[in-house]
Formats: sequence, C-alpha cells, structure tokens
Amino acid sequence: MAIRTAEVEALFALPFNDLLFRAHAVHRAHFDPNAVQVSTLLSIKTGGCSEDCGYCSQSARYQTGVDNDTLMPLHEVVSAARAARERGATRFCMGAAWRGPKDKDLKPVLEMVRAVKALGLETCTTLGMLREGQAEQLKEAGLDYYNHNLDTAPDFYREIITSHDYDDRLDTLGRVREAGIKVCCGGIVGLGESRAQRAGLIAELAGLNPPPESVPINLLVRIPGTPRSDQPALDPLEFVRTIAVTRLCLPASMVRLSAGRESMPDHLQALCFFAGANSVFYGDKLLTTPNPDTDRDLALFASLGLHPMAGEQGTTPAATCAVL
Repeated sequence: MAIRTAEVEALFALPFNDLLFRAHAVHRAHFDPNAVQVSTLLSIKTGGCSEDCGYCSQSARYQTGVDNDTLMPLHEVVSAARAARERGATRFCMGAAWRGPKDKDLKPVLEMVRAVKALGLETCTTLGMLREGQAEQLKEAGLDYYNHNLDTAPDFYREIITSHDYDDRLDTLGRVREAGIKVCCGGIVGLGESRAQRAGLIAELAGLNPPPESVPINLLVRIPGTPRSDQPALDPLEFVRTIAVTRLCLPASMVRLSAGRESMPDHLQALCFFAGANSVFYGDKLLTTPNPDTDRDLALFASLGLHPMAGEQGTTPAATCAVL
C-alpha cells in the first residue's frame, strides 16, 4: 500500500525520543544493530556533465574548479578497488559524470564491472540515465547495484533540475529493475526544501515497487559556484529525524549516510546509527567532495562498538512499512 506524504509528515512531528525509539526498534527487528555495511565510491569519469543539477560540482554549466576528465583506465580502477577491499570495503561503487552513457562509453565500464567483481566485491555504478538494453549489459557483466537518486520530492524537483524530468529518473529505475539489478536510490536534504517535501521524497522512495535495497541520504555539501551553495545549513536534529523516518518507511533497506558526513561530529553520526543508518561510504573522498578518513571511521566504529558488515543482512526490501 502506498504511503501518503501526510503519514510521513506525522512521523517527522513525533517527539524526538519517541521517533528514535520507534526507528531503532524497527532497525533492530531487521538488522544487526551493531553492523555497518561499508562501501567505497570512486569517480571514474569526473566533470563535464551536461545536466544542470543545482547542487553538483560536476555540471559543465557552473564554475566550480572541477576539471572535465576522461574515463579512468581499467588498471587504475582495479588498483583502487583492491585497496578498498584491503581497507574493509565490501562494495565498490563507480560513478561517471554523464547525462547517460553512450554505447562507446559503456563498453569500458563493463570491463571495470567484471574486473571489480572478480576481486570478490559487490559492484555498483552510477552513470546517469540508461537507455534500452544498457541495464541488461550491466547485469550480464556482473553488476549488483545501480545508483540513481530521486534527489528530492516531485513538487520541488524543478527548483533543482530543469534539464531532465522526474519521470526520466523513474524510467531508468524501471530499466534497472527489469534487468534484475538491485536498486540504490535516495536523495539529498538541505537543498532548501520544506519538511513536507522531505516527507514527499521519503514517500516516493517507499512507494517504489519493490523499495530500493539501498537508500543513500545525502546532506547537501554547499559547493561554491553551484546555485544551491547559499542554502542555510539543515538543523542537525532534523537530519537525524530524516534518518529515523527513512528507517520507519523503508524498514528492510540499507540506509546510508552519504555526502555531508565529513562535516558531522561523531555524536551526530552516533545518533544517526541509532536512528537506523547502517551503511557508509568509506575513504577520504566521494566523487569530488571530502569524506571522513578511514582512521577516523575506524575510531568511531570502535567507540560505538560497531563492526563492518561481512555481507548483505536484513530481510527483503518488500517488508511492510512501519508507518502505521
């Protein structure tokens, strides 16, 4: 049954302690509460994207100091994946700044997927919008996850992006599902959206059928030169509420602390883990923005008694939403 935005808003309005208690109980029912899935993200093709996403340092429309690079060679990607595995990552994500890959672009990416899979890592790519037949090629190469975020609520989307539509995003997610690839799909908060629009995003994610296996929640990194760089910082407790509500609405999905974690103090991250986050990006850089270094993460995990997840845990993402 689809979740109404008003129901999600009602969760946001709960007293903070009640919300966290409910979210942690749901999290504990589906996952080891002390295990965190660890991924590493590598930009295999940086800059020069034609799209106008108002938060993105890689758009060719903005002056952000990010160069337009060519696709990384295979041996460098494999070296980075091997190093990530040695640091404890179980999933390796590869991102390319494209509106969507041309067939000539996709061929070397397929080789990367095969090589990373051969290292024993789960594979994930984020390549933009996919055309007919491309998801099937990625599946055949061994891709486990495809990341394509909804970013924000439908009624706020045109404030952030005008070069493609919300339905374009949904079309790519449909192609990924039809090919049998798991879905990694979340959004960004702190873009200037209202709480109702944050609730709308979560309702959209929970309404996907089936829900995403992985749900990255990004806190806006305000990058100079982008249209959203002047947004006021989101209240930290509102971010924790967002994690908790996401856990309640997507009880069996991995909820990942993604962009913006570098600016979060340890006690804020600890609240997020209690509220239901159980996945992080590991390593000192995301696509173009900073991330906590590995030693800081290991120290935080040790202080909280957390351990890296050995493999996929939890129940099917089709588990009943815990809104009611």
